[in-house]
Amino acid sequence: MEEHALEHRQASIGNEDGPLSLLGASKQTTKYQRLESSNGQIYQAHKGPTSTRLNSYAIACALLASMNSILLGYDVGVISGALLFIKEDLKINEFQEEILVSVLSIVSLGGGAVAGRFADAVGRRATMAASAVVFLVGAVVMGVSPSFFVLMIGRLLAGFGVGLALMVAPVYTAEIAPASSRGSLVSLPEIFINIGILMGYVSNYVFSGLPAHIAWRIMLGLGILPAVSLAVGVLFMPESPRWLVMQNRIDEARVVITKTSSDSEEGERRLLEIMEAAGLVNSSDIEVIDSETVNTSSRTDNNGKTIWRELLCPSPPVRRMLLVSSGIQFFQQATGIDATVYYSPEAFRTAGIVTNSGVIAGTVAMGFTKCIFILVSVLYLDRVGRRPLLLVSTIGITTCLAILALCFGFVKNVEPDIKAGHSVGVLAVMVIIAVCFYVAFFSIGMGPICWVLTTEIFPLRLRAQAMSLGIVINRLSSSTVSMTFLSMSRAFTFMGTYLIFTGISLCSVLFIFFCVPETKGKTLEEVGKFFYNDEPYSLELGKSSIIKGVDEGEEEKHLNGAQAMEAWTSLDEEAILNSEGIWSSRFNIDKKELVAKVKAIGNQEDLPSLHRNQ
Repeated sequence: MEEHALEHRQASIGNEDGPLSLLGASKQTTKYQRLESSNGQIYQAHKGPTSTRLNSYAIACALLASMNSILLGYDVGVISGALLFIKEDLKINEFQEEILVSVLSIVSLGGGAVAGRFADAVGRRATMAASAVVFLVGAVVMGVSPSFFVLMIGRLLAGFGVGLALMVAPVYTAEIAPASSRGSLVSLPEIFINIGILMGYVSNYVFSGLPAHIAWRIMLGLGILPAVSLAVGVLFMPESPRWLVMQNRIDEARVVITKTSSDSEEGERRLLEIMEAAGLVNSSDIEVIDSETVNTSSRTDNNGKTIWRELLCPSPPVRRMLLVSSGIQFFQQATGIDATVYYSPEAFRTAGIVTNSGVIAGTVAMGFTKCIFILVSVLYLDRVGRRPLLLVSTIGITTCLAILALCFGFVKNVEPDIKAGHSVGVLAVMVIIAVCFYVAFFSIGMGPICWVLTTEIFPLRLRAQAMSLGIVINRLSSSTVSMTFLSMSRAFTFMGTYLIFTGISLCSVLFIFFCVPETKGKTLEEVGKFFYNDEPYSLELGKSSIIKGVDEGEEEKHLNGAQAMEAWTSLDEEAILNSEGIWSSRFNIDKKELVAKVKAIGNQEDLPSLHRNQ
């Protein structure tokens, strides 16, 4: 019966061309569309199956966009080793060292803050090109710097370019990728950050044998290579289809979406979703708003002041989105990842490695570890889901930070050069291993998924500037930790500093467990609608509206909260199989599997678990 019903519904719309052709569907079909479009919870029922096949064009676009992240990665990696030679050449003190490292993160706050409005105004491609050009100029200035002052100017420019890049790369990738592969593709920027870090470490190692006044200038100046590559790559990239829809350039958006979808039918479905999210389609009757209204809506949504007002004075749904986005951006950096990477040479020296080549070799090992384990996230993000990987990641990070604190506890107040050679060697190896495990756990979860979630949870009109706000929080946390790390390590020792990071990381575990929803397999529009639930926000989702049905010939019936649980326990196999696809689409599983789960459920408390694990 289910197959017959779906065939009947598909036949009523199957002869039309494009998403706007749905306007000519029969009244019966329109009723289903109205119900499903007005509630993202069951919208999947009329869309049909979503292809899980990777699209090569979407992958190519995501790879090119993700090259933006090399800019940040290269700087993070190269500055840690370059500092060894900058201190020797320019004779800078500890305070200048902290400022030199953290200024890039501080200035990237400005780049990230303006990037959202800039990207909405001129497009995602133009923003990527601007980030490459600004970073390129900064790299040139750093490479020819005759003094600390000029070097700071170069890092200011590079930081602004990094701020633009951090915002636009994940947003563009999320907007161009199909839902089935979005998690993996949006995690690509984190992969390229790690590639950039490794490139910086390798550059340090290769040029470490040169005189100090030459070595650091070459290391920093080579940042022009990824910037030039990105600038060239932008020429071959299409514009974001969601940005094109926001500009009412529907035909251009259709071309891009068709190329990044498995087939034209999937492309038309995706375009309809985007148009609905942009306000070009009225979800109550699936009608196109007249051109005057469309233009007015576009101007309202593109008004930066209106969007910022909605973000800074948020409604309850937007407040929930900001809680998740701001929290995960804060915890990504507050656990000390950038400080550990930036100042890993200092940590390794404290553990007993005294030569520059030995210290740099340790950083290279850390860079390889980050690159290898980021692939774990790419492979399993769309299979396992966001929450499981985040929980594994944060628990692992907490454990590794505690081990690092314990290791440094053995060397506090003791100079490495007066310790016995055997004990120094063992301690150094333990610290390197702990740091490598730390960055490994970071790479499988908190590193990439932070950006994935931030791009997924906001609706189209808010996405770019909400991402800018996330970048500000991320970079503010990073700069604060980077600027104070050496001072904290002197005041509290490395042991005390890493104990503080351990406590913060433990809080991140609790935050992920209680506050972060699962977004795997949902379209960006469906994810956004989740936060607009009228029911009280529930992390288990059992109190949210989880069952919505429609009986042909009757008014739409909505069951939620306690009613939903009561109805669920009374359902039998026949009732589920006659439910017009709503049950299977709601839980994103096959009907037969759903029936088996119903039979296995023994009480009402199990219902939230079924939903949470969908």
